[in-house]
Parts: sequence; structure tokens; C-alpha cells
Amino acid sequence: MLACPSHAANPMAAKTPVSILGISAFYHDSAAALVVDGNIVAAAQEERFTRKRHDHEFPAKAIEYCLKEANLEPEQVSYVVFYDKPLKKFDRILETYFAYAPSGFWSFRKALPLWLKEKLHTPREIRRGLQGRFRGTMVFTDHHQSHAASAFFPSPYDRAAILTMDGVGEWATTTWGTGEGNQIRIKNAISFPHSLGLLYSAFTYYTGFKVNSGEYKLMGLAPYGEPVYADLIKKHLIDIKPDGSYRLAMEYFNYCDGLKMTGPKFDALFGGPARTTESDITKREMDLAASIQLVTEEIVLRTAEHIHKVTGMKHLCLAGGVALNCVANGRLTREGPFDDVWIQPAAGDAGGALGAALFTWYQLLENKRVSTGKDIQKGSYLGPSYDLKETVAFLDTTKAKYHVFDKEQDLLDLVATKMAEGAVIGWSYGRMEFGPRALGARSIIGDPRNETMQSTMNLKIKYRESFRPFAPCVLKERAHEIFDISETTESPYMLLVAPVREKYRRVLTDEQKRAMVDEDLRKRVNVPRSEFPAITHVDYSARIQTVDEERHGRFYRLMKTFEQQTGCPCVVNTSFNVRGEPIVNTPAEAYNCFLHTEMDVLVVGDCVLLKTEQPALTSSEQKQYLSQFALD
Repeated sequence: MLACPSHAANPMAAKTPVSILGISAFYHDSAAALVVDGNIVAAAQEERFTRKRHDHEFPAKAIEYCLKEANLEPEQVSYVVFYDKPLKKFDRILETYFAYAPSGFWSFRKALPLWLKEKLHTPREIRRGLQGRFRGTMVFTDHHQSHAASAFFPSPYDRAAILTMDGVGEWATTTWGTGEGNQIRIKNAISFPHSLGLLYSAFTYYTGFKVNSGEYKLMGLAPYGEPVYADLIKKHLIDIKPDGSYRLAMEYFNYCDGLKMTGPKFDALFGGPARTTESDITKREMDLAASIQLVTEEIVLRTAEHIHKVTGMKHLCLAGGVALNCVANGRLTREGPFDDVWIQPAAGDAGGALGAALFTWYQLLENKRVSTGKDIQKGSYLGPSYDLKETVAFLDTTKAKYHVFDKEQDLLDLVATKMAEGAVIGWSYGRMEFGPRALGARSIIGDPRNETMQSTMNLKIKYRESFRPFAPCVLKERAHEIFDISETTESPYMLLVAPVREKYRRVLTDEQKRAMVDEDLRKRVNVPRSEFPAITHVDYSARIQTVDEERHGRFYRLMKTFEQQTGCPCVVNTSFNVRGEPIVNTPAEAYNCFLHTEMDVLVVGDCVLLKTEQPALTSSEQKQYLSQFALD
């Protein structure tokens, strides 16, 4: 890492805003984030601009957006910070190849061209991405240092323990430490090839889902199964210590020396080869999902208990891909030793761009950090927004019929009424979310009381597996009434799973009870389990987002209007996209998704479009639209 002098030592520098551009690239979900004088100005993933899901290329368009949002030119950027150390990571790849040679040759051969072309020349790629106009200082932070910074520095705490868990950074796969004021300190780490993230990804692969994008499907599948393989996993695959540390039995895995996650011994242990993608999901896959989910939760809880015991901290901050496991997060909040937990909304690699920028501002430049008791993530609404003029200009280029509302309440009344009537709403308003979750800025929403809403959204809007659950948005002040959480618990970033309270659960008929144990997932999905069937998972859980007016603005006011009309404080929320497509960004992308699916209403800013008023599409036009997305 290059040395960074403190700008505070230069009296002239204090008069000039210090702009820090954080970048993550080349691995998964490239992103850029811009911090100016400690203020998070902008952050976005590259995929939202290129429309390539999980785009790993250099985030040129995301950088362009961030600079535009701050009205900056490349010459005005003080620091560019890359979220990990490529040379150190390449050292790990070389050591791994030599340790497993010659069996790892094909894996090494596949990775080498990309390293020689881009990854080993990251400074060159950065200069090229900024048109050769950047004149400031270039910094490289450690991967898990970036994760830790993304977890602690935006959090509402002055002091906290920090836990980061993912697949692998340079060498580290799990780290824990502490944050205090403007400093974070990594105290301990687990190194590659031993990785909880890669263990979970191995089961993602084995159950027929795509690694690095299908882990959340595995988590959603888990409640349909029983953890019958949990003891087998702990006996053969992973040795879990009392403090939560662990070691994997590498003879069962193939990710060090092959192009697959699992090896022949893994197949033999679980009774056969991996499920073929898109084939029927059987009881084995359901039970495997339940088992690895339980083991993951056990490791997270044990680790948290150890960190709490050693540090004595009251609060915990989480980041890294494993921190997106909201079921484990829910258990940690309910059963763990910490008073409160804060999780970075962009917990994966994309969030590393933000963490790298904040690490530079606070720790390297030694700027004072003042905790106010509220996070500085701004609801994670850090992406682009589009005003009425831009929206209307686009709509006027189409054959669309739209209605412009001068009064917000009139728009909210109409949308709430349509939802109560069973309509599916595409909702695009304000700045786009940073991170993988749709948080009410680019969302598809509906009435959670509607018994057909889940299957309608899955099969006719999202074009995805019917077993996938949907998340509820719930008014913050009423969340504890519906879900088994305390009155003070918040989940503004949809990163916690909580049970639906007993009083809202339905008593099942004998026929429904039989359906609930049927191996056909479709029969289980269609059983209404609570007064809010569209958002209640098979185990009576829900991945909740608590919504308040300060963070969520118009979206909160829409929900209040819906509550006033229906008495229901919840709405169904899923990301505004179809399967295989990144979440929509622009009005054009929102309109195209609306037009080519069975969505009923589209809201883009102050404009409302009704499907019944739009020109009809042919089946070939719809098929052509969907064919451009890789259905993963």
C-alpha cells in the first residue's frame, strides 16, 4: 500500500474538498463509490449500467456516474483506492497451483490470461478508466480491511466488534477485530482454503445453483428440508472449534485444483453427483440446503459469542458475502450476545469499494469520526435518479400512455387502491439502491394478503422458481406487532429474517398439512400459512425491511396510505427485474420490464402507467426481450 500523508497536516488542503474514489473490480460485482470530505456522495454497481448481471469488468460507467453526481472531473479526485491487493492475491493463486500441481493446471491455465491482461495491471486499468487524467494518489487496501471498513465506518456505533466472512480475499476468508473512532484493527483471521463462504458455495453448486449468484436460492430452499445431513457435514467436511474457527477437509473439495467446487468424495458422501441445473429439485436438495444452512448459522453464532467474550463490545458490525445470509443474521440478532448488530447493505465485493474509500478517509488520513447514533448509509439510496423532465422525454419517444401527478397524495391514493385490488406495481422513484436488495426505490410491490401474489410474481413477473419467497416491507412502528422482533429492532436494509407472530399464523387443514410435507415444492408454496401468505415462508419466517419516513420518504408515505385504506402495514417487495436481469436503473429499463411482463401498473417518479392503456405486444416481442437475459 502506498503511504498516504494526512491532509490535515497541510493547512491549504483543509480548504479543498478531499474526494476519494473507491473501486472494486475483476472478481464479482464491480462497483465504484465516491466519498467527499467523509460524506458518501454516490455508489453503484457496474451491472446497473452495462446490464450484464454481476459484471466483473472495470467499473468505468459506475465511476462516470459517481463523478457526475459530485460534479467532479478525474483531475479533481484526490485519491483512488482499490479494494484489495492484486499482487498478494496472485501470490495466493501461484502458491495454490504449486501446492496442487500438476492437478491444478487447467484451473491455473484458465485464470492466467485474465491476470496477465488486467488484474496484474490494475494501476494501468485505473489510469485508463479515468482517461489518463487522474493526478492524485493511488492506494490499495486489503480485501477484508475494505469489508471491515464498510461495516464499521458507516455504522451508528463509536465502538464495535467487526466480523467479516466471505469466499476469499487475498488469503483471508474470515476475520474479526474491533472498530473505535476512526480506527479499525483486525485481530484474527482464517486463511484460504478454509472458507465458510466457499463451503456454502460448494453446496450451492452441488444442489444445482450457480456459484456467486445462487447462494440466496439455497438459503430460500432450506426451510423446505430437514437438516438430516448436518452431523455428516460436521463429521466429514468441517471441524468447528468452540470459538467458531474451523478447518475444512479439503479432500472433499475441488476448488483449489479443478474447475468444480466439489470432488468425487463429496459425491460419494451425499449419495451421487450434483443436481443438474434446471432439473427437478428433490428431497435430497432440500435437506442438503437445510443442513448447510444450520451449520452456517452455528458457526456464525459461535464466532460472535467468542468475539463478544474477547472484546467485551456491545455492538457488532458485519460485512462480506456471508453477511447477506439474512437467516443467520436473524438468529444472531435474536440469540447472539450483542445488544445490536449493523450489517453493510452491500456486504459483498461491491461494498468493498465503499469500505476502501472510507478506510482511506478515516484511518489513513486520520480524520475524526463522530458517531451520532445513526448510520451514514443514507438508506443505501446512493445511485442515480431521474427527474420528471427526463422521464417524460423518454416516454414521449414511445407509444406509452401515461398520467402525470402534480400532487403526491393523489398518486399514492391511486397506487394503494390498485394494490388493494390485487394489482402488481412496478415502483421506480428517487435514487437507485446500492447493494443487491431492492429497498423501495426500484421495487415490484403488491398486497401481501393476496393468496396468489407469490405465484403470480414468481411465474408471471420474475420468471423464476416458484419456491422463492418474497420479502415484506413493514412500517417500522408496527413491525414488532407482526413479526417476532423487539420494538427497537430495525432492518432498514432487508438483512434480517424474523418469524411471523403466532396470532397471524393460520391453522392448517388436514389437506394442507399433507401438502406441506409433499416433495412437490409447488404444492407447499400454495399453502397459505398466515394472514400475509405472500410473504410468509414455509417455516413462518419472513425477510423483513422496516420502513421509516426519514430514510425511505415517499415509499413510507405510500405504505401509510395503503395502511389507511386497508389496515395492513405491510407490502410485498421484490427487486424490479426479471430473472437473469440486473435491477432496473433508468425509466426506459423500468418501462421495458413493465411492458414485457404481466405487471399491472408502473410508477416512474410522478408518472403512472396502466397496463390496460398500453399497446399490446406480440408473443415474439416478449420472447425477444426475455432472451437477452441469462437465466441463472
